Amino acid sequence: MLNIDQIVSITSAAEFEQCAIELFRYQAKMCPPYRRYIELLGIDVQDIRSIDDIPFLPVELFKTEDVYCGTEPPEIIFTSSNTGSTVASRHLMASLECYRRSFTEGFKAFYGEPAQWSIYGLLPNYLEREGSSLVYMVDSLIKQCGSGGFYLYDFEKLLADMAIDPKPKILLGVSYALWDLAEKYAPKLENTVVMETGGMKGRREEISKRELHQILCRGFGVERIHSEYGMAELTSQGYSTGEGIFRTPAWMRVMVRDVNDPFDHHPEGMRGGVDIIDLANLSSCAFIQTQDIGRVMNDGSFMIEGRIAGSDIRGCNLLVHDIL
Repeated sequence: MLNIDQIVSITSAAEFEQCAIELFRYQAKMCPPYRRYIELLGIDVQDIRSIDDIPFLPVELFKTEDVYCGTEPPEIIFTSSNTGSTVASRHLMASLECYRRSFTEGFKAFYGEPAQWSIYGLLPNYLEREGSSLVYMVDSLIKQCGSGGFYLYDFEKLLADMAIDPKPKILLGVSYALWDLAEKYAPKLENTVVMETGGMKGRREEISKRELHQILCRGFGVERIHSEYGMAELTSQGYSTGEGIFRTPAWMRVMVRDVNDPFDHHPEGMRGGVDIIDLANLSSCAFIQTQDIGRVMNDGSFMIEGRIAGSDIRGCNLLVHDIL
């Protein structure tokens, strides 16, 4: 059985493929909902020899099934935002240490050691409910930074604390809260990365991500807005340093499928449904068919352009890009 040390040490496509096939065979046996799904598809596990042939589990099953491989009770169960009348997803994790290693090493891959930063979390709706994996991640990163903190609705204290903090800063917030802050105070932030996690949560009107980023750039006096792409059903995250173009750590990969044929993957540049391989999902399912729409570029980076018609609205990254 693979462990998280092996996963976060992946450095090549060959290692990724080898670990993916090994993990697929393990989860196809040990994860009952995934095993039943594969059986219903009439797939022989031994015939799968390439990641291109691996079936992706529809993310909706995290709402109705315990997608879990463990023989012991999970250490924690994370839940998704219950937006409107939608049913929350449940992600059973056997090990919190696995989650901590994944998001810490993922952060390091894009931003370096957390101790170099101060992280200021503006995540009111996530803090107001139980079971948020995003809150757990940001809280852990703040502790590793040794500075920063969470701010519910106290914008003035947030800005005052940031103003006297000499370290490079990350202001990480849900979209509507960042918009509220930029609109009410228009603070010109220095030495600060502004990072949005997406989601208006019904608090503001839905606008394109491009429009939102323009508003935030003007309000905060920054050149670009960074973004975090994650969901309750994943253990790892993608990050964008601007223009809505996301990249992933080496143990994560994004593919795009035909929305009318989920077993047909598109070449780079074509728009379709987003499939994600997250090898850090060791105790659940690493192969997830999401309800997002996007494109994958030649270098493996990707864009999220919206949601499949009729799908549930997800709490994170609800905003859509302008689609030309």
